[in-house]
Amino acid sequence: MTDLSAAAPLARPGDPDAVLEGLDPEQREVAQALSGPVRVLAGAGTGKTRALTHRIAHGALAGAWQPQQVLAVTFTARAAAEMRTRLRDLGVPGVQARTFHAASLRQLQYFWPQVVGGALPPLVEHKAQLVAQAASRLRLRVDRAAVRDLSAEVEWAKVGMLTPDAYPEEARRRGRAAPAGLDHLAAARVLRGYEEVKTDRGVIDFEDVLLLMVGVLEEREDVARAVRSQYRHLVVDEYQDVSGLQQRLLELWLGERDDVCVVGDASQTIYSFAGADPKHLLEFDRRHPGTRTVRLVRDYRSTPQVVGLANGLLDRAPRSATRARVELVAQRPAGPAPEFWENADDDAEAARVAAWVEARIAEGHPASEIAVLFRTNSQSEPLEQALAARGIGYLLRGGERFFARKEVRDAVLLLRGAARSDDGEQPLGALVRDVLSGAGWAEKAPEGSGAVRERWESLQALVALADDVAAARPDDRLPQLVAELDERAAAQHAPVVEGVTLASLHAAKGLEWDAVVLVGLSEGLMPISFAADDADAVEEERRLLYVGVTRARERLVISWTLSRTPGGRASRKPSRFLDGLRPSSSSDAAPGRGSGSTRGSRSGGRRSAALSRCRTCGEPLTSAAARKTGRCEDCPPTYDEGVFEALREWRSRTAAEAKVPAYVVFTDATLVAVAEARPSDTAGLAAIAGIGPAKLDKYGEDVLALLAAGS
Repeated sequence: MTDLSAAAPLARPGDPDAVLEGLDPEQREVAQALSGPVRVLAGAGTGKTRALTHRIAHGALAGAWQPQQVLAVTFTARAAAEMRTRLRDLGVPGVQARTFHAASLRQLQYFWPQVVGGALPPLVEHKAQLVAQAASRLRLRVDRAAVRDLSAEVEWAKVGMLTPDAYPEEARRRGRAAPAGLDHLAAARVLRGYEEVKTDRGVIDFEDVLLLMVGVLEEREDVARAVRSQYRHLVVDEYQDVSGLQQRLLELWLGERDDVCVVGDASQTIYSFAGADPKHLLEFDRRHPGTRTVRLVRDYRSTPQVVGLANGLLDRAPRSATRARVELVAQRPAGPAPEFWENADDDAEAARVAAWVEARIAEGHPASEIAVLFRTNSQSEPLEQALAARGIGYLLRGGERFFARKEVRDAVLLLRGAARSDDGEQPLGALVRDVLSGAGWAEKAPEGSGAVRERWESLQALVALADDVAAARPDDRLPQLVAELDERAAAQHAPVVEGVTLASLHAAKGLEWDAVVLVGLSEGLMPISFAADDADAVEEERRLLYVGVTRARERLVISWTLSRTPGGRASRKPSRFLDGLRPSSSSDAAPGRGSGSTRGSRSGGRRSAALSRCRTCGEPLTSAAARKTGRCEDCPPTYDEGVFEALREWRSRTAAEAKVPAYVVFTDATLVAVAEARPSDTAGLAAIAGIGPAKLDKYGEDVLALLAAGS
């Protein structure tokens, strides 16, 4: 840390007033607030990074600050690099823009030899091996998922500055479920064992970097003076996400001074499970009397329609949950109304999403500017299938493709082995449940979130698929199910250069796209089931949805399903967060109400893979057979039944020859759409949902010949 000496004289390559040009009034106020405590409440898309970098540049170019004496703290290395790049472009190099850990590590490496002596102990980047060893010493049997959850619990306890002794009581007080199926006392023993293993190996972890730096600053006044002399101006981005440990470190960096600027948005606090606490942002003015608070409210990212929906979502939150809330004011021209889709089941939803994405790409939208977001990673599988079926490339952000996940690969191996001895005596669904119980599946979902829960959800998706196969094809057994899983896996393994983004809502934080589809917005998924009985957890789920909505620049689709599986009981309800926002839920209909959103929620014609209402009379469809054809049993068909039957016979022959399930060729809904439209050329056939480029290539000539023969 060689720059702890006095800073060099400041070069002034730029005009301090020039950096204020182009800022809106609120951003300019931030940039000119060069002294005293400053709190910036910055809504999504309001240009907070621009305001921060211009503030630093203005202070440096005006001669009020030395760039080397500014420490700008961010939460990701990417954000820190972006801030450094922007500052260089503004003519202010030399500012230290780093994450909490990077800044602390640099300081600790510099001071360790004089405070402790010798070199700083090696840093372990991954806890898994040490946690597994600690569990083994305690004779606890833990698998990979349990180790991941225990590692996360170690981090949560340490960023909360909890000792193993203090952990059980505090975890229970906060209503935090113990990880990996253990109780809190057993988890505390693992925490203690982990510290012992770490000491035995003579290593430290990332949390130790912060804890040790806090200890050094508390115990060595000379070190504290040196650090405060070096960094006289502090800036903290994403302040709503700081933990108790990071807040303590910030206080020690600051000392008795008040030259600190914090920036955050309490409405985007979505990492409480990792120790983030928005109270530091909300109570900043109490800790720092005389704080100047500036609200950045002008949203430059999203259209008025998207902004209106985002504001409406927070309007319906309890008043206690919206302290220091920023109500966004859209600055972009008007765009399309948000669409609201109600789908019969998850497969229908995925097919509809894929058709919508294909239409956007056909209109000229880059695939990389389209995202499909979901609450849990296990929701990606039908979306991956539907996109792959249409030949649409996709990128899975923040996770592995469904069939690449270790628990899924292991489960398929178990099923393949069991298929050799399947004698047909046990129902397929029951047999699959028995086999997957050896991989960690159980009838009851694990409590809370984490890797164990994610593993269960992946296995549950395989159980659900087995139930679907058993219902649709009663004669199929394990060999046929394994063959289908292999085919689905193969469809997802195509190499992709550019594609649509699939991501969880947590992984989407900090990103944005032109078009966003939010899927699975049903009770039990949003809010997630394990949060439903905790008012604070429910409000964090609302904030998570708010983050999802505000990722969209122009087009936004809100989608939910009535049932998990085709033909299942329509027992699901739209998320409570959509009450008063979706067109049919309240007369005080919300942003986006009108023809655009109504089309999205009620019709869609051939664009929907399965319908929830009869296309002839509009009445709800209550049976699986009715949903497949899109009409009540008593209503006359809207298509030529002879053509439909001919298509079904052709499909059966084609599927048998290819040794694949019939729906892999075309679904019933696609055949109904073909029989209705009766296209005469490939362009007409390509316009039908369920017929992407790959299937058009493979089956197009046969289908057109069959239609021509029947006309």
